[in-house]
Amino acid sequence: MKLTILGSGTSQGVPVIGCRCEVCTSSDDRDKRLRTSAMVETDGGARFVIDAGPDFRCQMLREGVTRLDAILLTHEHKDHTGGIDDVRAFNFVDYPPVIHPVDIYAAPATARVVRKDYDYAFEEEKYRGVPDIRLHEIDVSRPFVIAGERIVPVSGHHSARFEVTGYRIGRVGYLTDFKTIADAEIEKLFGVEVLVVNALRFGVHPSHFNVEEALALISRVAPRRALLTHMSHEIGRHAEAKELLPQGVELAYDGMEITI
Repeated sequence: MKLTILGSGTSQGVPVIGCRCEVCTSSDDRDKRLRTSAMVETDGGARFVIDAGPDFRCQMLREGVTRLDAILLTHEHKDHTGGIDDVRAFNFVDYPPVIHPVDIYAAPATARVVRKDYDYAFEEEKYRGVPDIRLHEIDVSRPFVIAGERIVPVSGHHSARFEVTGYRIGRVGYLTDFKTIADAEIEKLFGVEVLVVNALRFGVHPSHFNVEEALALISRVAPRRALLTHMSHEIGRHAEAKELLPQGVELAYDGMEITI
């Protein structure tokens, strides 16, 4: 199984437009963070992308991806869904002359927003060139199977009234935009070898884990290796911030690959 970090930045990405801080002007490639996304490739040959934000096209081109088994959405915010129109490239790559639809899996609330924002993709009479999408609503309380792989949804809250979905795929756990998570959901992650968790910054934030909160969750799950993602420029430069983390916990960076 292989995990690739497609993007490790928060909603604005890093560098932030117009910002001249030491992180946004850094020459270290690890400080250049596209919007948060990841790709999991399983032993059985399945390939899943988690979230398709505004940088989806660039991420797919960078990694040379020509085939997807599914896109898993964590929630409906634009930094996680803004690139869905670009899935239409996968409708045709390596599949002529038959159009190959792209399967997207999401919780019901997220699926409703996708249907609204990309209504032209779901019309009965589509115009030529719109993305061909098969949108599947998942029951976040139950595992589901894609391409022979069992996927376990992990529920949490982005804020008190806003739900978000993480995923466990085999030995990988992936959570982003979490602020709170119930004990029963944490238990779903026990036994993962690699855990990816959002950590916006060191300071407290009202709707995202900060580093301290992410580390507390990591301590409970006790994976062999943990990565922090969905980081803003406020977390500091990669080279300096990484020295503040305990053993076994790393800052993710774009293009990072881990074989499990």
